[in-house]
Amino acid sequence: MRDVDWKISEFPAEHPDSAAILREYMDELASRYHGRPATPAEVDAALADEPSDGLAAPTGAFLVAYREGKPAGCVGVRMVGPGLSALTKVYVRPEHRGHGGGKVIVAAAEEAAKRLGSTRMRLDTRDDLVEARALYASMGYAEVEAFNNDQYAEHWFSKDLS
Repeated sequence: MRDVDWKISEFPAEHPDSAAILREYMDELASRYHGRPATPAEVDAALADEPSDGLAAPTGAFLVAYREGKPAGCVGVRMVGPGLSALTKVYVRPEHRGHGGGKVIVAAAEEAAKRLGSTRMRLDTRDDLVEARALYASMGYAEVEAFNNDQYAEHWFSKDLS
């Protein structure tokens, strides 16, 4: 089921809604990676390993998606070179999945990237994030050769935004 009751707001990563949803995102990533619930210390370490600095103009953007008036997801964009941006921290809270939020937030991130001067968006992701890989493919991202050596990256994608 898809609905259109999504609102996107741009906030600094330090904003209370941003910080709370980023913590949930990292908790889910760490829990899936370890195959068990992540400890608070593991979530803290993941947040430190994957900082959200640079996700504010002029080098990026951090977007919080709201559904039914409540924070429901997030996404980040970081400029990584002339005309080149990276999609990061794509997350929809479990209770809001299945309502089109993934496509809404990725599309909003693409628009933010274009405003920042990006003509190409790329991202990396893990093998276990099957839903994310399917989302990216459905939105025109093509799997490409590795462009970084991130220890958790197992798949790399790119999309022309021009």
